[in-house]
Amino acid sequence: MRSLWPHGGLWRHGDFLRLWSAETISHFGTQIGQLALPLVAILVLDASAFEVAALGTIAFLPFILFTLPAGVWVDRLRRRPILIVGDLARAALLTTVPAAYVADVLTLGQLYVVAFLVGFSQVFFDVAYQSYLPSLVERQQIIEGNSKLEISRSATQVAGPGLGGVLVELLTAPWTVFLDALSFLGSALFLFRIRKLEEPPTVKDADGRRPTLWTDLKEGLRFVLRNPNLRAQAGCTGTSNFFSNVSFSIFLVFAVRELGLSAGVIGVVFSVAAIGSLLAALTAMRISRRLGIGPTTIAVMVLQGPTMLLFALPPEGNGAIPFLVAAGITQGFTVVVYNIVQVSYRQAICPPHLQGRMNSVMRFMVWGTIPLGTLAGGGLASWIGLRETIVVGALGGGLAFLWIVFSPQRRLRKMPEPIAEIAAEPAGA
Repeated sequence: MRSLWPHGGLWRHGDFLRLWSAETISHFGTQIGQLALPLVAILVLDASAFEVAALGTIAFLPFILFTLPAGVWVDRLRRRPILIVGDLARAALLTTVPAAYVADVLTLGQLYVVAFLVGFSQVFFDVAYQSYLPSLVERQQIIEGNSKLEISRSATQVAGPGLGGVLVELLTAPWTVFLDALSFLGSALFLFRIRKLEEPPTVKDADGRRPTLWTDLKEGLRFVLRNPNLRAQAGCTGTSNFFSNVSFSIFLVFAVRELGLSAGVIGVVFSVAAIGSLLAALTAMRISRRLGIGPTTIAVMVLQGPTMLLFALPPEGNGAIPFLVAAGITQGFTVVVYNIVQVSYRQAICPPHLQGRMNSVMRFMVWGTIPLGTLAGGGLASWIGLRETIVVGALGGGLAFLWIVFSPQRRLRKMPEPIAEIAAEPAGA
């Protein structure tokens, strides 16, 4: 009897399938947790708009403080153990939320501490994760691998928020956070089962001495900052992340308190809107091959600004649902296409020994703007109002594409060879 399991590409790559399974489980729980944790603050602790935005700021603060040194350590250590420890740490931290809720000692301060430490664990996990994929699969499989991982992430975005909203109403928000903790345990179990042995990293220079952390860090910084395409990518993504978080840091407060939507309705809206992300994950590879890397990046970023404005337009009540679904579908599509193309590009051009530091520098530059955006969003909401703050974020984010337009990447059509193999000429120039 013929097997129904697909034969081509990474479908027969056992270790990739284990990584993929781990990420699918983890993303599913995270989609539930990302809705549940701020709802703990809103519904259980009656937090203000600024306090909820501050929770998002604190969660991403580790990306400013620890991302750069994390890249150095990821290049000095085997990456799979870092992934496993990151999963187990986040599971333990999130479990403290329902435990404190049961003991009636849950406070906003504890949520801030948990959010910060979960963010710290995620810094190391994310840098190791993006650096691990190129060592697990062949170079020509990187885009396929990223596309498959994005399919799972997008699929969980379809089911996760809707289920999360229902679970918050049935179980309360703290117990829904506990389910997120369990997902990290499941992810760790699959990572344990990956069989491919990692080569121990070389941590000595040509003279046989161990380089200092600062020496290694400077090498990663030079690699990114001297490449005009990576600089443009960092500027574009960082700008988009800042302004989108100006809007989204207060969106749940806006949806609950001004639009009058329940947790269940919000979750269903997010789930339906995530169809755009799933569609993007399925088509990003074909789109980038047809249009080219640079033109694809510009096209999807141009769409983001007008799409964000739709989040600010809805009337109160259920009349808001069509606006939010349309905005979410388009936003999800553009973001996922952008991420697949850009992440694959930088993984492909980077030498293996620099993957951790390259990813950490990029993460520092593009995710470091997120807590600044969430803090600005909370402050603006208190000053000019919730709806008006979303408009500001949409207008600012709509200009992010200019970074790519004024860079050599606008002409880049095919995935270039690793920089180490093409002398000193900037990739894509």
